[in-house]
Amino acid sequence: MKKRFDYQELLHNSSFCLVPRGRRLGSFRFLEALQACIPVILSNGWELPFSEVIDWRKAAIIGDERLLLQVPSITRSVGRDRILALRQQTQFLWDAYFSSVTKIVLTTLEIIQDRVDSHVSRNRLLWNSLPGGLHALPQYSSDPAQFPFYYAILGKSPWQQFTAVIHAVTPLQAQISPVVKLIIAVAKSKFCAQIVVLWNCEKPLPPRNKWPSTSVPLTVIEGQTKTMSSRFFPHDVILTDAVLSLDEDSVLSTNEVDFAFRVWQSFPERIVGYPARSHYWDGSRSRWGYTSKWTNDYSMVLTGAAFYHRYYHYLFTHYVPTSLLTMVDRMANCEDILMNFLVSAVTKQPPIKVTQKKQYKETMMSQVQLYSIH
Repeated sequence: MKKRFDYQELLHNSSFCLVPRGRRLGSFRFLEALQACIPVILSNGWELPFSEVIDWRKAAIIGDERLLLQVPSITRSVGRDRILALRQQTQFLWDAYFSSVTKIVLTTLEIIQDRVDSHVSRNRLLWNSLPGGLHALPQYSSDPAQFPFYYAILGKSPWQQFTAVIHAVTPLQAQISPVVKLIIAVAKSKFCAQIVVLWNCEKPLPPRNKWPSTSVPLTVIEGQTKTMSSRFFPHDVILTDAVLSLDEDSVLSTNEVDFAFRVWQSFPERIVGYPARSHYWDGSRSRWGYTSKWTNDYSMVLTGAAFYHRYYHYLFTHYVPTSLLTMVDRMANCEDILMNFLVSAVTKQPPIKVTQKKQYKETMMSQVQLYSIH
């Protein structure tokens, strides 16, 4: 009886996959190996795909087809640490550039774009490191240090200060308004560089003397369109790496702001904040659900009180499909859900929730009500 093997299982259980010279070398067989194991290339002179930007020596073993008998000893000499690094790189390259026809086409077009606009083209670090060249837009910057993904590789740290961006949608009633209390609390943070209030209220912008005096610059920007998606517009006034996004009715102490910022400095590519939510698949209704119940797990951190890198403002405005932005504006809600999915899609990592200090029951219940109105 002929024994059958699962080809995909064999590929994924193999550390190395031989890719010899052949009629289909440059297409299917190589990509097959790339998605499952470390390719061992045996084809002298073959130009690997996208080699203009991809460093294939970090993801494949380049052999000499004239020395075929040396291949076993070469693969046996590769240490475990390098095998792990090679496999991680193959999975990254496969997912970033080769896992679909769409990604292959987009990668091709972006490489051509880099050739045309060579003065603002991506360098090899951006193409060969997570999250990849398709998510590191050169229109934002050609300097890797301006992105949240490369601080560790470059041996650098993000700015030691943040910009607080408060989204205001209700009129400023008096000096006891929640937004006034929030501005005063945030301004006391030793890490706060400035406070920006986005005035998306239909009422006229209050005069300057109605706003509290602060030790840091306070800028009020009146939105022209006053849509929900404009909340994440990349305003030029935001100069710090870190953005503290706040709803006008958020309740945070200065110590809580400082604590969350310190945590964000260790995870600058993620969203770090307080109000957490979960999304789940509702099998009975055959649709996705969303809950604010306090559980032991979460999948989102709302931007009503959260830190993230300012680059995500640029991605949200210029990378997210227009249809999704239009949907958010039409619903006048859920912009924070879209931002969470954007960051997770780019980084392949979840947000980080930090916890607030224990409070009396009455205060805690009022906060739950505030964050539950979404």
